[in-house]
Amino acid sequence: MGLFEKIFGNRPKIPERKYEGDFKLLNGYTPSFSTFHGSLYESELIRAAINARATHISKLKVEIMGSARPALQAKLKHGPNQWSTWSQFLYRLSTILDIHNNALICPVYDEYGEPSGIFTPLPSRCTIVQYDDVPYLRYEFSNGKRAAIELAYCGIMTKYQYKNDFFGESNQALMPTIDLIHILNQGIDEGVKSAATYRFMAQVSNFSKAEDLAKERRRFTEENFSKDAEGGGLLLFPNTYKDIKQIDVKPWIVDDKQMELINKSVYEYFGVNEDILCNKAFGDAWQAFYEGVCESFAIQFSEVMTRMLFTLREQSAGNKVMLTANRLQYMSTSEKLRVSSQMADRGIMNRDEVREIWNLPPLPDGQGQEYIIRGEYKNASDAVEGEEDEY
Repeated sequence: MGLFEKIFGNRPKIPERKYEGDFKLLNGYTPSFSTFHGSLYESELIRAAINARATHISKLKVEIMGSARPALQAKLKHGPNQWSTWSQFLYRLSTILDIHNNALICPVYDEYGEPSGIFTPLPSRCTIVQYDDVPYLRYEFSNGKRAAIELAYCGIMTKYQYKNDFFGESNQALMPTIDLIHILNQGIDEGVKSAATYRFMAQVSNFSKAEDLAKERRRFTEENFSKDAEGGGLLLFPNTYKDIKQIDVKPWIVDDKQMELINKSVYEYFGVNEDILCNKAFGDAWQAFYEGVCESFAIQFSEVMTRMLFTLREQSAGNKVMLTANRLQYMSTSEKLRVSSQMADRGIMNRDEVREIWNLPPLPDGQGQEYIIRGEYKNASDAVEGEEDEY
C-alpha cells in the first residue's frame, strides 16, 4: 500500500455527488491558499525567525487524555504517523503555519478504513471544493494524483484570521520588509563587487572616431584587467593618454540603524528577538516567548486535534489532546536550584519532578513519587494524618 492509498485510499466511501465549483463563504469570498512563491522562506532573517519558533514548538510533548478510541491512542502515542515523529511533525506544522498563516491536519486511514494517524499537507497544493453543498478538501500529490476528503474530517490552524471565516490572511503586510531586505542584500553584493574593481579616468587624443575609441577601451581592458592578463599588477599607458586618475570607489555599507529597524520589524511580526534566535533566552525572557508563541500554538493545536479526533460525547467524558512543556528546563542553573529546593521542601514537587527539571530520568520503582515536607522529611500524607490525630 503506497503513501497515496494510506492517506486517502481506504477512507470511508463517499457517495457520488455533483461538483458545484469552488466552495464560497457567505460573504462571497472563495478561499484559496497562496504563498510568495518561496520568497518568504528564502530570506535568511525570516527563515531564522521561523526556524526558532518551529524548533521550540517541536519540543512540546503530545499527551492524549481519556480512554476513548484506545487503538488510535496507542498509535498516536508513538507518533503522528508511520513516517515521522511528533517533533518532526510539530516542526513542519509550525513552519507551514508561519509561511501560509494556515495549516491543515488530515487523518490517515489504515487498511480497514479506520483513522490511524494524521499528516499535514502543503496548503499551496490544496483547494476547497463543494459537492452537494458540502465543502471538501482536495489535495494534489507531487505525482499528479488527486483526492478529496470532507473538510469536517480535517483540522485547520490559522494565524492573522480576520476577513475569512475559516482561514488566515496572507503575509502581504510583511512584503515591504521582504523587498527592503532583498534590496539591501543586492546593494551589499554590488558594493563588494564594485569595490573589488579598478576604475580609471583619462583624457585621450588621436581618436577622431567613436568606434576607434571603443576599440582602444576594449584593448586596454583586456590587456590589463582580464584574467589572462600578464601585467603582474603593473598598468602601462601609451602616450595618447593624459590626465590619468584612478576613481576611488568606496564600498557601500548598510547603516546599523537601518538593519536594526529591519530586524525589529521581522522580530515583532514573528514574536521573537535576537536572544531567542541565538538560543540565549532564559528565565523571564523565555517565559514571555513561551506564553506569546508556544502556548498559543499549543492551545490551538490541542483544540483542533481534540475536535478532530473525538466526538462531543467523548470530549465531555474528558478525552482530549494536549501539548505540554516543562518550562522550568529553560531557567538558568541558579534559578533551577532555587525552584528545586523551595518547591520540593514544601511538598509541591516530588523528586521525579525535580529530576525532570535537570533532564534526569525518574527513580526506579516509584521511589521519586513521594512528596516531602521540609522539617519533618516524611510523606505529606503522613503529616496530614498526624495533624488529624492531634485533634
